[in-house]
Amino acid sequence: MSRLYDTVEPSVIDDHILKLCIEEQGPQEEAGNIARRDGIQYEEVQTLRLDFKNILRIENLWQFESLTKLQLDNNVIEKIEGLENLKNLIWLDLSFNNIEKIEGLENLTKLRDLSLYNNQITILENMDTLENLEVFSIGNNQINDYDFVLYLRQFKELKTLGIKGNPICEKPEFAPFVLAHLTQIIYLDYRLVDQNLRAEGLKRFEIDIGQIVSNEEAEEKKRKEKQALEKENYLNKEAYVEGLNSDELFLSLYEEDSEGEKLNMIPGADELLAEYRDKFVAVCKEMYDFGKSQKDLRLNEVAEFWKCLNDAKNSNTEEASAAINVFLEFKKNITEELNNSTDQVIQEAKLNEYNDEVNKLWDKLMSLEVQVVDQLEEIIRDFERNLGDMVNNFVEQIQGMYSQLRDLENIQFERLQELCLATLEKVIKGEVPDEFPDDLRDLFIDKDTVVNALQTSHDLHSLRIDSREDDMISKIKNWSSTMIEQIHDEEEYKRNRKRVIEINRLIDYFRDEIDEPADLQD
Repeated sequence: MSRLYDTVEPSVIDDHILKLCIEEQGPQEEAGNIARRDGIQYEEVQTLRLDFKNILRIENLWQFESLTKLQLDNNVIEKIEGLENLKNLIWLDLSFNNIEKIEGLENLTKLRDLSLYNNQITILENMDTLENLEVFSIGNNQINDYDFVLYLRQFKELKTLGIKGNPICEKPEFAPFVLAHLTQIIYLDYRLVDQNLRAEGLKRFEIDIGQIVSNEEAEEKKRKEKQALEKENYLNKEAYVEGLNSDELFLSLYEEDSEGEKLNMIPGADELLAEYRDKFVAVCKEMYDFGKSQKDLRLNEVAEFWKCLNDAKNSNTEEASAAINVFLEFKKNITEELNNSTDQVIQEAKLNEYNDEVNKLWDKLMSLEVQVVDQLEEIIRDFERNLGDMVNNFVEQIQGMYSQLRDLENIQFERLQELCLATLEKVIKGEVPDEFPDDLRDLFIDKDTVVNALQTSHDLHSLRIDSREDDMISKIKNWSSTMIEQIHDEEEYKRNRKRVIEINRLIDYFRDEIDEPADLQD
């Protein structure tokens, strides 16, 4: 039965409930006071209990990006929603609610333990992305079909299944059927699987299981082939050569070229088309190979750049840390001297010495920052020049290959024009065979009509070639300029501003410690 609303009005998850629950479940006494004073950072919370809150709707959880465990059991929730940002969730309890449909779990790919016990669910669905699921409780629902068993076969990591309390469980062959079809299950309804019962099921349903396995293997093969194709297409797009390892670009020339399709039907055109196609595709394949090799070179250049950049930053950080450590040792010694002295003159001298060392540390750290800024500027400048040369070389070579494609199109245009004019003479003289298509007879009524059809087809082909060339060139230039712009912004401007602020804050901290001698104590 559905859970009834309590006498209290059903609620949604709001900021008040969240803060109250986090405070109740968080550290207590002094640690709790500190946490409340500093403020609750939702994005840092890892465990959250919202059970027995009479919650009707799941809302306002989008900030809990670090959450790994969420309890929403014993509420009146009717729909699974609002969980899409909880991508680190491992444990989710939605038991004892009024949920009728499984949904809203697509982004929870790390989920290992899911409880939907005691709801109103009739079918298992929308769980395909939960590849890491190990424990699944779906007992006390309304499942009355063996399809749920076939659905659960995809979860290879599933070891514990709770299903008791569903109508399907009343069927006499239920346990043998489930155990035979879900061989990955170790615990059924929280009891160790009876291997004798499983063996009985495997024997009884041997033929059905064999067919299921065969179908699954075929589907798995298709899935892997699809994944491989998608991966190849993705890598080809990164190299800006998608479709160039086949006749895709050539076929696209005729996609909206009805006139060209007709002209290719005239006697003798098929031989011209085949030769054109072979040469065109060969140039495309050459472009494909060149583009892939250039992509590898660019990636190597980018990787080498980041290595040089990070090496320079790490070396600078080590020097800065060494300078700070030297100062901290000095600070420790001067603290001891101040603590051992009651002479005001000596104390004042030591404080002046301390202040001088703080200023020297600031000079040292700022000098190191200026030094690393110069180093990074030089590294980035060299990278920008090298990447620019690579992009220019890519563009130059690609433009040359597209010129070859245009030359092939021009040659095909001229040869087809000769053939068409010769065919026109035969049509005029009535020398074409009876099987000459009517569409072509309508086209070959006079020279102007034929020439216009040829020119229209040629213009469409040229436009397709030019558009693809422009697309390739604009993409690689945009990639290069965007990367360089981001590097300048992140590694020069923002990094420098952040580092200067850090240095000044550190120096201010050390300077504040000289206000009173006692403040120098660690």
